[in-house]
Amino acid sequence: MSSVCEPVRPLLLGTRRAVVDGHPICAACGTAAVPVGPDRWRHREPNEPYPYDSPWLAPVTWAGLRDLTGFADFTARYPDVARGVSEEDWREGRRRWAAYQEQLDRPGENPLLRLVTILAGGRVTPGFLPVPEPLARVLDLDGRRRELAARFSWAIPTEAALGLAGDHGPLLEVGAGTGYWAALLRARGVDVRPTDAEPAGDTYHRGGRVWTEVTRAVAVDAVNAWPDRTLLVCWPPPDDDAAGYAAVRAYAGDTVLYIGGGADGPTGTARLHRELDLNWTVTDELALPSWPGIPDRLTVWRRSPVRRPLRIRDRCPQCTRFVPTGWTGRCDRCVHARPAALALRSGAHRIEYTREMLVRMPAALRAALERSTARCGPPPED
Repeated sequence: MSSVCEPVRPLLLGTRRAVVDGHPICAACGTAAVPVGPDRWRHREPNEPYPYDSPWLAPVTWAGLRDLTGFADFTARYPDVARGVSEEDWREGRRRWAAYQEQLDRPGENPLLRLVTILAGGRVTPGFLPVPEPLARVLDLDGRRRELAARFSWAIPTEAALGLAGDHGPLLEVGAGTGYWAALLRARGVDVRPTDAEPAGDTYHRGGRVWTEVTRAVAVDAVNAWPDRTLLVCWPPPDDDAAGYAAVRAYAGDTVLYIGGGADGPTGTARLHRELDLNWTVTDELALPSWPGIPDRLTVWRRSPVRRPLRIRDRCPQCTRFVPTGWTGRCDRCVHARPAALALRSGAHRIEYTREMLVRMPAALRAALERSTARCGPPPED
């Protein structure tokens, strides 16, 4: 195989490497491509675990960046990151990294906003952070997002957002995590009761500190215990109705504050978004600083005078039978009766490829998908 593909090169889709089962693939045959040095690759051997911790695939770290003496050292140390990165990007990224690290553990009035402002180059406005893609790779911006979310919050509070939330106090926050928003609100004199089923240290804030006392309570229990407070829901997960939808349904008040994205984003389940759209009306909204590709806002919802039942049901696009709420794609019966040319399992969902889609994609990508460990259903026809 190697002799046929030499030199082994990873498949590119535009400027990004094609990734199947979490690793790059050979542009010629679709086999997993393993880095062995700066821009040097080989095929993975049969039954060999993929070296995900390879230094040649690692994102930039401050420990790795600060000791490099020049741009040439950077491109040699981080060849995967350095594709399309200019020397100016590298210098600016290094400057922002240094400022970020210097401020990371310093106290302040709103340290999350301060650190995000540093990453964004000194100025943050509502909307996506203005960080060009090459510079974002030098900063490993997605890594910074996860790091700051674990320490503080998934959503970035601003003075305007805190003011708008405070106008609706007293508040009950469910899913408060580290209590970061609640701590900033309390510092401004707002009466807020933060609650969470697993305060800090949970799946979404592993390793984070608690910024203020957070009461341990599942969302519905919290709503029932403090019914006279305005409900604040911040970044409920997209796969857990208990964290968002159930709380809103159990809530007897007239105003809900929701922090997160829309129905096509990473926050809130399909049921939660449908409940808000059907039985609540937006009375105020405020865009928040958002990580690239993840729109975020604070929305104030007012209960409609007459409740309408949530009768919207998801249906299979082929046979129109009902499928679980939020499900994408065809139902299991249709898939069994008429299998797709290729199907992959992605979490709780299934991604289907038609014969026409497979014909149009690069041969190496098709070969890799056909060998994928996420493959489900019968093998494709020859």
